[in-house]
Amino acid sequence: MSYIRLNKHYIHLPYVFLGAVEFLLLLGAAWAARIWYLQLNSLAPLWTESWAPEFLFAVVLSFCTLSMGIYPALVREGYSSMVLRTLVSFFLLASLALFALAVFTPEGFLPQGVVFWGVIFSTALVLLTRAVFLKLVDTKELKRRVIIYGAGSRAQQLLDNLAPEKDVIGVQVIGCIPGEQETPVVDQALIMPVPKDWLGFVKAHRISEIVVSPDERRQREGGGFPLNELIDCKLAGVSSSDALAFCERELCKVDISLLKPSWMLFSDGFKYSKRRSIAKRLFDVGLASIFFLMLWPFMLLTAAAILLESGRPVLYFQERVGLNGRTFRIYKFRSMCQNAEKEGKAVWAQKNDSRVTRVGAFIRNTRLDELPQLYNVLKGDMSFVGPRPERPEFVRDLAEQIPFYEMRHKVKPGLMGWAQLKYSYGASVDDARNKLQYDLYYTKNHSFLMDMLIMIQTVEIVLLGKGVH
Repeated sequence: MSYIRLNKHYIHLPYVFLGAVEFLLLLGAAWAARIWYLQLNSLAPLWTESWAPEFLFAVVLSFCTLSMGIYPALVREGYSSMVLRTLVSFFLLASLALFALAVFTPEGFLPQGVVFWGVIFSTALVLLTRAVFLKLVDTKELKRRVIIYGAGSRAQQLLDNLAPEKDVIGVQVIGCIPGEQETPVVDQALIMPVPKDWLGFVKAHRISEIVVSPDERRQREGGGFPLNELIDCKLAGVSSSDALAFCERELCKVDISLLKPSWMLFSDGFKYSKRRSIAKRLFDVGLASIFFLMLWPFMLLTAAAILLESGRPVLYFQERVGLNGRTFRIYKFRSMCQNAEKEGKAVWAQKNDSRVTRVGAFIRNTRLDELPQLYNVLKGDMSFVGPRPERPEFVRDLAEQIPFYEMRHKVKPGLMGWAQLKYSYGASVDDARNKLQYDLYYTKNHSFLMDMLIMIQTVEIVLLGKGVH
């Protein structure tokens, strides 16, 4: 098994291993920076000091690493992209965070010299470590070799999800074995004959997992389905999984083309916890209050810029669909020209939308236009993390065209969400369908850990201006 599950969210073990090793390296870099700083200033090392400064240093740099999506980019985009993200993460985000923390910690707890040399040493160490890691995870021997039982449309859909351009790490599909009376539609090069000896077959091809995805349901309930053979493989250490569960684990989304209503009802997700609901509400109120205190100068400057460029109103509101389908009024800073929807009809926002003003383009790129929604969080209409709320007009149309669309309203909408991290800006029915798959994953598996992960990784979205139309 190359993954673990924390609070119902799957995390691949290579990430866990690399993160643990880097955390220890960051501790060592901070310690070395302190010794180097003391020697440069002719100060005697204080060996009785606690490791609290080093630990804080390592925690901040680890969070900044997660916020810039460095681990996925390392495998998906290559070494050069990872280097650029690392420099932004350490020299910009981490340095600013550590210098800010120095203001609130005792004098001498985090000297600027220690921070400076710590960042230098950390950058050198982690770049070297990630270069070694990239060499390892890029070898086929470390990838899980998967065989698909099925070669029809369901198998093709799974292959489309696992295409090389998708965000999949550590999986190599060896081939597809057609089910009995199944017409193959996958690439002929992937089709493999039905094994006479399944156990010998998986051992010979070093198969790690069998994904069961035939088109004909009866194949999975009896008849020609190789139940005994798959049980033998399972007892020998080769696991079997359903295509939907495999897709959820590897892609962190729920494929609605494979989804059955009974699966949602009997799965281990889609659960309500009163304790978690209360804790999340307290967290939302506390964090929204802190952001209001920190960001009110930027809100005033944004309002003044809009007023000077295009006049009133500075704010605008729309009706959106929230928890359990209830509508509420959402607030934003106005980023479009006045009367952008002259006929009063809801219109999808498009890339390079001509209705967006110059100030509007800036506040959209920096997400300043979203700040008034802190009021919606304090009021209780929204949370910090959850599916982005849509307009009622769009919801009615999308619910008619996309199965299970209204399931996204079983949790409170949020300022940021899993779909925003995993998919670009939605401006069509197809985009809404793809985003729904990530919203369903969040609805099924949401937890405090996942909320924190989403908030940390949203930093990358804001800094790189992703998903802005």
